[in-house]
Order: sequence, then C-alpha cells, then structure tokens
Amino acid sequence: MSVLRVGNASGFYGDRFTAWREMLDGGELDVLTGDYLAELTMLILGRDRMRDPSLGYAKTFLRQAEGVLGTALDRGVTLVTNAGGLNPAGLADAIRSLGDRLGLQVRVGYVEGDAIQRPDALTANAYLGAFGIAACLDAGADVVVTGRVTDASLAVGPAVARFGWTRDDLDALAGATVAGHLIECGAQVTGGNFSFFTELPDGGHRPGFPIAELHPDGSSVLTKHSGTGGAVTVETVTAQLLYEVGGPDYLGPDVVTRLDTVRLEQEGPDRVRVSGVRGTPPPDTLKVGVNNLGGFRNAMTFVLCGLDIPAKAALVRGQIEESVGTEGLEFTLARTDHPDTGDTEAASALLHVHLRDGDKSRAGRAFSAAAVELALASYPGCTLTTLPGDATPYGVFTADTIAQDAVEHVAVLPSGERVPIPAPVVTATPAGAPAREVTAVPAPAATRRGPLGELVGARSGDKGGDANLGVWARTDATWPWLRNWLTVERLAELLPETAALTVERYELPNLRAVNFVIRGLLGQGVAASTRFDPQAKALGELLRSRVVDLPTEVPA
Repeated sequence: MSVLRVGNASGFYGDRFTAWREMLDGGELDVLTGDYLAELTMLILGRDRMRDPSLGYAKTFLRQAEGVLGTALDRGVTLVTNAGGLNPAGLADAIRSLGDRLGLQVRVGYVEGDAIQRPDALTANAYLGAFGIAACLDAGADVVVTGRVTDASLAVGPAVARFGWTRDDLDALAGATVAGHLIECGAQVTGGNFSFFTELPDGGHRPGFPIAELHPDGSSVLTKHSGTGGAVTVETVTAQLLYEVGGPDYLGPDVVTRLDTVRLEQEGPDRVRVSGVRGTPPPDTLKVGVNNLGGFRNAMTFVLCGLDIPAKAALVRGQIEESVGTEGLEFTLARTDHPDTGDTEAASALLHVHLRDGDKSRAGRAFSAAAVELALASYPGCTLTTLPGDATPYGVFTADTIAQDAVEHVAVLPSGERVPIPAPVVTATPAGAPAREVTAVPAPAATRRGPLGELVGARSGDKGGDANLGVWARTDATWPWLRNWLTVERLAELLPETAALTVERYELPNLRAVNFVIRGLLGQGVAASTRFDPQAKALGELLRSRVVDLPTEVPA
C-alpha cells in the first residue's frame, strides 16, 4: 500500500480515556499509537516502581486496551505505545495476560534498553529511536510496547516497517519525524489549545484525535476522522509544529530534522499536506532524561483583601519567616485585586507561600500549621484558601547525553527472540543555525493600539528547566512586520520575567514564525517549579494579551 494511516489516541498520561475506542470506530486506520510519557510522567512511574517493582508502566493503557484489543485485532490495526515507561516487559506480559483472559491470540513485541544505570538517580532513560519498533512490527507484532523512545518514533517505526526505509533514507525519516511530532500530542494538532479556538467549527468543544497519512517519500497529510470536532488547518498544524522545539535542527536518534524546510499546504477540508522536509545524519549521542527526588514541598495561600496589600503581604512574610526560618521559602504576591469594587474576590490579592526542604517535618505540618496559626494574629481580614497539610516529595529533572553505541537497544519479538538494534554508523554533529537577532526597525508611520494576539498566534511549552515560545504570523502581510519587530529585547519588555535569562531566537520563514528558547525559566523542571504556570503552557497567551502598537496597514 502507498499510504500508511497512523492515528494517535493519547498525548499524555491522563488523556481522554475513550479516545482509543473513538479512533478505532471512527474510520480506517493501519496503526494506532499512544503517547503516555513526559518528563513528569517518568518521575510518577519511578515513584510507582519504588512502591511496587512490578509496576512502572502506565496502568491506564491496560484498562483502555481491555475495551479495544479485540476490535483492533479484528480490523488489523496495530497498536504502538510507549506506555511501557520504566517496565515495558511488565506491560507486555500484562497485555498477553489480558489477551488470554479475553480469549484473544495477541502477538506482543516490546523495546528495551533505554534504562541507564545511574545509582544516584530515581530514573535515567535514553531516548531511543524507531528501528526497534520496526523490528517488532516486521516480526508480526499486533501490539508494540516501548519504554523511553522519542515521541515521534511511535509513528516513524511503523513507517520504517511499511516502506522498508534504512538509516540512509534521511529525508523520509525526517518527514515521518515531523508527522510523528505533529500527532504525538493528540488533539493539540486538531484544535486543542489553539489560540484561535473561537474560530473552530465547534468552538473547540471536543476536538477529534489526529491521523497522519504517511507516504513512501516521508511526506504526509494530517487529517482526522470525518465528523469529529476541531479542525485541521495550516494554523493548527503550525501551532503544534512549534510546540516544545528549539532551533531549526530538531535532533533525534535516527535523523536530524530540518524544521526550516517543512512546507504546509491546505489540501482540502481538514487535510494539510506536509512536504519538503530534509534530514541530516543524527548525532552520535542520545539524550538522557534523569529524575531525582529533590526533597519535600508544601504551599499555603493567603487572601489579602482591600487596602494596604503590600503591607499585609510584608506582615505575613515576617511572621512566617520568624516561625519557620527563611531557608527554602518563596513568596509570590499575585495582584488579582481591583480597586473600589463591591465583590470580595475581585478586591483580593493572593499571597502564595511555598516551602521546599530536605526535611519532611519542616516542610510539612510545621510549616502549614505556622500559616494557620496566623488566622487571628495577622493582617485584617486574614483568611487562607488552603487547609493545613503534610509535605509531598518533588522531583528534579536534568538532561544528559550518552554515546549511541553505549546503549543496548533491543527489540524483543513476539517469539521472545531478542534482536539487538545497532546504533547508526553515520553520524554528524549538527552545525546548527545560530540564534538570529534582528535590529529593531523604526515603528510604522501609522499604528493602532491593540493586543498582539490580533495578528499572531502562539504556542508555548516546557523542556526540563527551559521553555519555548513559538509565535506565528497569521498572514503573509503580517510576517515581515513580526520578523523585524519581535526581537529578544522586545520580548523582555513584554514578558519581564525573561529579561534576566538567556533567550535564543530562531526564525522559521516557511511557517511565518519565530521561536524563542528561554533558558532556565522553569528552574529545576516542572516537578520542582513553584511558578504559577509551571509548564509555561500559558506563556504564549500571556504574550498575545499584551497591548502594543500594531501597524494599521496590517489588518487584524
């Protein structure tokens, strides 16, 4: 067959439970994937494994599979998922047991070798590529389970198996990597989390899950099942393409994908063609995600109403510090208050107090009780939104690298045969496009004040302690203005929290987009962050809300 239809039914651990059934019943598919892993998820699975060594995989997938396994086998749809997490062999065994219980003959293959021995870490896993998945599929697997592979590999592996690509087919691998990246986050490419959700046919109510129709040359068409919500447009695809990426060189274990070569074209209703993607040899190293337990944390929130908000916050701060000491304390005053209003909530600011410490007892009841004890002995109107509670552990994520040939990437076939997957022979160090800064040009002769989001869309996300912020122009007419106007300096003016950080700026002209990588915005990663928006998911919408001087010659 000349087209491989790969759908996705999960973008994270906790995504829509019924999506597997919806995708199987909604129309024709060859492969259905499920992405369950993220940096935070690996920490959660690591804690599961500490409690029970037989766990470490995404248990949700097993429950979902119970309702769809028979249908998938009947229709010849292969299931590929990274739900194996830290224990792909354990999940593979559980799926076989499920098949036995349901009276189904199911051939299960799995991929392992991503676990890196780090005695000082809770979890350490290399991001493997697609060729182990392909080997399992070549051996006739109905279900393939992996541990930590790159998210895009869930789609690239089936394409390698279907089209017989080798490691030399770099452009095809790169094209499939883009397709895999586009569908990996589920409904996010079909209108979920979309800046212009009010323009979607269903107003963004219930977007369907995506499908990539892959072709032998690596090009693809992004679509969804007929009758499902949301939409597939050049803009929804652009938004997802900009999600959690860095520079134009998108590094992977099998290929470096040149994001600045991607071309998008609306082929028809809910059909976007992705073509022109170029690839270069992969690096000789793999990314390794490392999770450690960083200590314990707790938080209490005070409501400060009416007058003298800063003084009230200062009083609480002094009282808390006197009770528990200053080490590990963070105070964040959110000025959500409005003057001269008759509504208590509208007149109130929130003081968030966080404590992180290696000592569970200090971060626990000792801290939360100290906050509650101020109820009758602090500022006028003192009240809290949180009840006293114990501390919870938090994790710290770091990224490392390991040589590709130092990892024992293994495909375990349905027969039980273990097939080593050799590392790529040809590798290269990507030269990398330098972060490009532009000199701000004079303001247009005629401007109007308005939110930046009238002219641009945005998508933002997290990568460890860093964040990325992709911004795209809606029209060709807007792109030259955006390209020259949105500099690193102007970003610092609009988002002051970025001013003291290292910010890299990249351009993707084919997408009419600029992408910023903001180093260190999220500190020690999502699990350790006390930031109001710990994953930087709202950073793009914050930028779009800023009122700026827009050129009048560019229509909204």
